[in-house]
Amino acid sequence: MSERQGPLAGVRVLDASRVLAGPFCGQILGDLGAEVLKIERPGSGDETRGWGPPFAGSLSAYFLSCNRNKRSLTLDLAHSEGQRLFHELARRSDVLLENFRADSAERLGMSPSQLLAKHPQLIICSISGFGRTSTQRDVPGYDFAIQALSGLMSITGPVDGPPYKVGVAVTDVLTGLYAAVAVSACLHARQQSGHGYAIDLALLDCAVAAQVNVAQAYLTSGVLPSRQGNAHLQIVPYQLFATADSWLVLAVGNDGQWQRFCRAAERADLAADERFCTNPLRVRNRTILVPLLATLMRSRTTAAWEELLRRAEVPHAPVWTYADLFAQPEMAERLRVTVHDPAGQPVDLIASPFHISGTTTPITTPPALGQHTEEVLTQLLGLNDEDVRKLRQQGVI
Repeated sequence: MSERQGPLAGVRVLDASRVLAGPFCGQILGDLGAEVLKIERPGSGDETRGWGPPFAGSLSAYFLSCNRNKRSLTLDLAHSEGQRLFHELARRSDVLLENFRADSAERLGMSPSQLLAKHPQLIICSISGFGRTSTQRDVPGYDFAIQALSGLMSITGPVDGPPYKVGVAVTDVLTGLYAAVAVSACLHARQQSGHGYAIDLALLDCAVAAQVNVAQAYLTSGVLPSRQGNAHLQIVPYQLFATADSWLVLAVGNDGQWQRFCRAAERADLAADERFCTNPLRVRNRTILVPLLATLMRSRTTAAWEELLRRAEVPHAPVWTYADLFAQPEMAERLRVTVHDPAGQPVDLIASPFHISGTTTPITTPPALGQHTEEVLTQLLGLNDEDVRKLRQQGVI
């Protein structure tokens, strides 16, 4: 494998999904070296193309965030010729990502079982709100609704306020991550089994699974967790505090760190207090301890606390905005990459988080709608210029 190809070099992915969860999975696979062909509706494409402002040229920031390292071709899957071309592409591909409505997929002959019957080595990843076996399989899965239904909002927000959603479409992102893991695992398994797989991923399932210890605590105890705001249910002190001039996260994860914090803060009385000497005791007595710490943390500026806690090796963090984050040269070097859009203009993208020694995958800008349609149809399917012209006249592409 060439050093420039990436660990998934040689894998071809058809990304027939829209919006975020599926496209985010396709982007991850592309970041890892797979060839990703994004199939879009002629004329309109993925609706996130229009979800702005802001825009970089004709590309919305939303679309830019989850469609790098892909080629775009337009294809009307409701047209019989579009379906024929889709199956020709599927026959030459390893993976299909889709979030079709289950009833629509069956009507078009594109349900997972129908696809595997035609393409027995294909790995099909179907993403929906509630899963293909659910009675709600055709109910749209919106991130906000899934955050509400999954219990995530019930544990997020101020103690005495309303439930809050997370500030990003986290259930879509989590599902995209789970999808990329499942696809990679099935690619590995296919090397031994020789057959394809149908992956059924639901946003609701992934949202619940990702709540790990908090959801598990309910199953274990039967006790509903209360909202903790910026605190932690099972660790104290592990929360946001106001300082003399701003905010600071104090993340004391064990008893040794607690003792070091007390020494750094010159509060030997807190270190010696039997009510606070272990984490279970600090959790039990949080209503006593946290107000004491809140007063203490306001006695110094954030910068002063950072200096003290850094020397004491106590985990902590200031609360940064995006402007603060990207102003840090050593972080911006890893987090941001500049590419050129289809018009040749420079565009800054969030960089891939993968840093894998021995391989380097170049990052390409998200494509214009249908930018690679002719290229894919002629090079991959062997169509000629006249074939492509007729397809355009028929509205298939």
